[in-house]
Amino acid sequence: MPEYQRTKGLTDIQTHYCPGCTHGIVHKITAEVMEELGLLGKAIGIASVGCSVFSYEYFNCDMQQAPHGRACALATGVKRVLPDSIVFTYQGDGDLASIGIAETIHAANRGEHITVIFVNNAIYGMTGGQMAPTTLIDQKTSTSQDGRHILEHGHPLKVCEMFSSIEGVAYLERVSLTSPAQALKVKKAIKKAFTYQVEKRGFTMIEILSTCPVNWGMKPRESMEWVKSNMEPIFPPGVFKDVMKP
Repeated sequence: MPEYQRTKGLTDIQTHYCPGCTHGIVHKITAEVMEELGLLGKAIGIASVGCSVFSYEYFNCDMQQAPHGRACALATGVKRVLPDSIVFTYQGDGDLASIGIAETIHAANRGEHITVIFVNNAIYGMTGGQMAPTTLIDQKTSTSQDGRHILEHGHPLKVCEMFSSIEGVAYLERVSLTSPAQALKVKKAIKKAFTYQVEKRGFTMIEILSTCPVNWGMKPRESMEWVKSNMEPIFPPGVFKDVMKP
């Protein structure tokens, strides 16, 4: 049996993520995919502002830091200047679905050949657990201490459903990172997204339902169960668009 090897797609630096957070797993999977597809030498990642702000220290490829919400705008510029590079953004739901929603929508509408790794934990993680566009109805946060209410705050924003109607999107899938079996699905989805970018098919985005046990006030195992019982019914996993399927 071959010995397990750490992926060359990650640097040898300890990450800063909280216990039970799945950002580190998404990093590992993304790095493995780039290594397996032979993309590390021409990959350029765009780090967003949020919990993943230090991802430029963890991925072993060229990285750029974007202002808050502007990852897709920066990725567009990088890809147009270096069209043979493989460009991906790594964003949380606060960064992408709030301040960055316009940049993301228009990059998708233009069919930019970039890949978005979108980590949705239904809350602003880094800045103190405030309500995010993806926060669930009745979910309590530091800025919705009585829970999110529809009349005051609206419904949770369903990004995949919204983007599924955009012409420039080539591949769009939502996955849930709650078990080893689900991790394999995450890897398969990210690999397809990068493959479609290599083939210049258009904009690709993978939404990953993730945990935030510290801001949710839960233990890691509880947070995994909360994703399955509360987030998945509102944000159902599945393929929302694939240009290679009828």
